[in-house]
Amino acid sequence: MPDIILGIDPGSRNTGYAILTEENGTLKALRCDTIRLADIDEHSERLKVIYDRISKLIKSFNPTSLAVETPVYGVDPLAMLKLGRAQAAIMLAGANHDIPITEYYPKEVKKSITGNGNASKQQVAFMLKKTVRLPKEDLSNDATDALGVAWCHLMKMNSIASGIPKGKKKQHQNHSKSSWADFVEKNPDRVRD
Repeated sequence: MPDIILGIDPGSRNTGYAILTEENGTLKALRCDTIRLADIDEHSERLKVIYDRISKLIKSFNPTSLAVETPVYGVDPLAMLKLGRAQAAIMLAGANHDIPITEYYPKEVKKSITGNGNASKQQVAFMLKKTVRLPKEDLSNDATDALGVAWCHLMKMNSIASGIPKGKKKQHQNHSKSSWADFVEKNPDRVRD
């Protein structure tokens, strides 16, 4: 059974989500959308809607993992508190369905997709469109961010499954210790003390 990743970009007004899987070597987004909450005045009611909608997605798609973006900064402390509560509602929905949960910082997500932790949203969106078969062409920024989180998690899982330490993939794929060490091992008579 293929891994199915539920990636989420939490927000108290808009929460992006994406369901990502890999089929026969092709990355496929089964669904990408945004839970829009701006019309709901009470913050506690927004949290309930987030929890209920994420729980419904979990029941519909049976994800094997939940990947959530972690909020790291904000000008308004109250806004950051609300964002943290939205993330908690998402994580609680996953925990109540016994799904492993992993958090990712925005820079980590951007770096995994573009190679640059300071990449723009446009660069991330461009790379995702090139590497993932999308359910529709135009995704909201929140849905794109959620897809990025899911993509980052799937790549991390693939790296772990293949036994390749992060950052050492290239060297390991060459199946050599290093070119110099390999040379010395194969040619001990040519090395001088």
